[in-house]
Amino acid sequence: MQRVVVDPEVPGEVADLFRQNGPLLYRLRTKRPPRDVDAPRVPGALMGFFGGSVAVVGGGLVFAGAPIPQAVVLLIPLIIFYLFILGVVYLARKPSPVDSVERLLYAHSRQWHGRFLILEDFDYDARHQLGRVQRAIDHILRSRVNAMGMLDSVRNSVMLPAEEWEIARLLNKLSSLRAKHRHLAKGGRSPEVLAAMAPLERALAASEAAVLARVEALERYAGHVADAERALRAQGQIEVLRAHLPEYEQLVAETGAARFSGPEIRHLSGDADMLQRALRESVRSAHEAFRHLG
Repeated sequence: MQRVVVDPEVPGEVADLFRQNGPLLYRLRTKRPPRDVDAPRVPGALMGFFGGSVAVVGGGLVFAGAPIPQAVVLLIPLIIFYLFILGVVYLARKPSPVDSVERLLYAHSRQWHGRFLILEDFDYDARHQLGRVQRAIDHILRSRVNAMGMLDSVRNSVMLPAEEWEIARLLNKLSSLRAKHRHLAKGGRSPEVLAAMAPLERALAASEAAVLARVEALERYAGHVADAERALRAQGQIEVLRAHLPEYEQLVAETGAARFSGPEIRHLSGDADMLQRALRESVRSAHEAFRHLG
């Protein structure tokens, strides 16, 4: 499933919140803001009513001749009752965890408006290309060769999210422009209209090709990383086999089968050397693809 794309300039904790709540961001965009986003927990009018009623009752008791200490004692049950009511109202109005996330998302989405893109910001073709971009980036960043520092892991962690955002931003513009273009073409296509629209269609096609080239460059980089991953995995397996080589050599020597099996077993060292060269070549190709991407 495609994730929300966030401008790398957005703080990390906010970006993570956006990525984890794509459907909720869409709902916030298409309905009224969360209720009581900025309201206090307990209505001020209710507190004012309770305070005023306590003052009126207390003043009435004093006016009726009750000593002040006795009036205070008589007011205690009323105050306790009012505090109980206020507590009930507070708990009733206290937001649930979902409401709290919704409020937080709403506040951040207003603050960072235009700095994140959700699935609904793209048309079908753009979603498909964005999925390709995100799969390629995830494969690169999660690879063992990247974690082991065989690639430029620091630059990857900075440049690849920036490239994802830039491609997503362009795909969003293409989606919007394609929708407008289809709307303009709805009224029929006379020769005059076709002639007028031809340069626009060429510009749109050229832009689509340019964005597709960036997507394919990312995929080529991910392909070289995949080659390096396969070579690294195979190299590890060959090294395990080489560790057991003396056992096999001893066995064939004891059974007198050395003249049949010895040459095949010795090829193992050559295979390991070949895989080491393949790994170096794959990593070199990945570095070249990375430089081209940058």
